[in-house]
Amino acid sequence: MVRNRRLLLDAATAAFAECGVDVSMGEIAQRAGLAKGTVFRHFASKEDLLAAIMLQLLDRLTSTADRLVDADDAAAALHEFMTAGVEVLAADRAFCEVIGRPSLQLAQVRSAIERLGQTAETLTARAREQGTIRDDVTGMDIVLLLGGIHQTAAPLLDAQPQVWRRYLELTFDGLRATNARSLPHPPSRRLPTAESD
Repeated sequence: MVRNRRLLLDAATAAFAECGVDVSMGEIAQRAGLAKGTVFRHFASKEDLLAAIMLQLLDRLTSTADRLVDADDAAAALHEFMTAGVEVLAADRAFCEVIGRPSLQLAQVRSAIERLGQTAETLTARAREQGTIRDDVTGMDIVLLLGGIHQTAAPLLDAQPQVWRRYLELTFDGLRATNARSLPHPPSRRLPTAESD
């Protein structure tokens, strides 16, 4: 039972990352080497399966941030977190496509997003306190910028899979405290969801 669930999650993660969220449950079952009915015994719908994958990715990013929270160089830690975040997005088409879908409204997913935002704020606050990034940048700014960097690079990724690193560096330079001008708009306090659109 646990083995089948793991096989399905691994197969679905690879399929969604490669092809996006339009992959059929039948194809996922085939990739996992299991019957289609087995997929539905573990996941009642594609949205449930997407939610389980989102939880894995969000937990991975939160674990990365947690690991970096006590680093001596808070700016380097923030940069490492952002690198890990954009790398996940660049390698996984489904992660961005799932934004706004019903799976994002599930309590577990929303809770995982909140945890990620809180940990990103802790990382960001330490960099602000060390004076290495601008004092008006928030953890939510950082989380939202991950998607922005990916979307900027997305049209080029097929031909240049690492081009996102260029836009990450441009963005990170804009976060630095040196010669920073005041931002013209207050920060967002939460990530957008289908409910708030």
